[in-house]
Amino acid sequence: MYREHFGLQDLPFGITPDTNFFFDHSTHQEALNTLLVAVRSGEGFIKVVGEVGTGKTLLCRKFLDELDRHDFVTAYIPNPYLQPMTLLLAIADELQLPYDADSTQHQMLKLLTRHLVDNYADRKRVVVCLDEAQAMPLETLESLRLLTNLETGRRKLLQVVLFGQPELDARLSEPSVRQLKQRITFACVLRPFVREETEFYLAHRLGVAGYRGPRLFSRAAVGRLHRAARGVPRLINILAHKAMLAAFGEGEPAAVVRHVRLAIADTEPLHRHAELGARLWRYVATLVASLLLSAGVVVWGGWV
Repeated sequence: MYREHFGLQDLPFGITPDTNFFFDHSTHQEALNTLLVAVRSGEGFIKVVGEVGTGKTLLCRKFLDELDRHDFVTAYIPNPYLQPMTLLLAIADELQLPYDADSTQHQMLKLLTRHLVDNYADRKRVVVCLDEAQAMPLETLESLRLLTNLETGRRKLLQVVLFGQPELDARLSEPSVRQLKQRITFACVLRPFVREETEFYLAHRLGVAGYRGPRLFSRAAVGRLHRAARGVPRLINILAHKAMLAAFGEGEPAAVVRHVRLAIADTEPLHRHAELGARLWRYVATLVASLLLSAGVVVWGGWV
């Protein structure tokens, strides 16, 4: 709606992961570099953890795009909340392996093993990326570990990258999967942006979308937006998009604090968070006032 108004070629703040908008800054670029080094060195298990909305799926897709198809065969499992057999079927589907509908778990393991060996003979590495890995059942995690037991004298035949929320760490601490946890040789953590990174992030996405005009978000607007979103990229996108809609609706050439406040008020989780924060501060203020009043009464009584 506002592309022509702001001179854009694309919408800059969509929430669908688009690798064209990948922000190569801070922990995201560090994580990408770590992933590329780890798989090229033949590591078996790699872990990436981040809170909701910190860009795990976008990082995963960027990582897969960076892998040379002449050297790597990849599989992406977006929803690993699967039983062991179903996970094997999902991996086989991603690797485009034909199998019988009535195949047993043993037969699927043999099929995948043969494929891994064939790829090794062709000097190709197989990498499986599992998004939302915190949802994976423990027995499925264990079956995945057993699948990665296949190795030559030099490297693993299958490499696995787990992308998940912090709950993944708690799941990996379960005694039944302690062997898998010991095999994670590289681990990355995606953190929310600091204030300056939010500023760069907004400018980066606007530039990729084709914006070439003067500053679009005032400094005060960026500060208010950053505090409300708590540095989380997905929330930043939502608020920036709505703030630009508000500016467009008023015919303004840039977004200011007023537009960000309208965006916050229109975003239910943030609005509720702000209301809870306001209630907390009112409660604290009332409590402090009561304490001061009580102290005043005591002091006055002492004087009397």
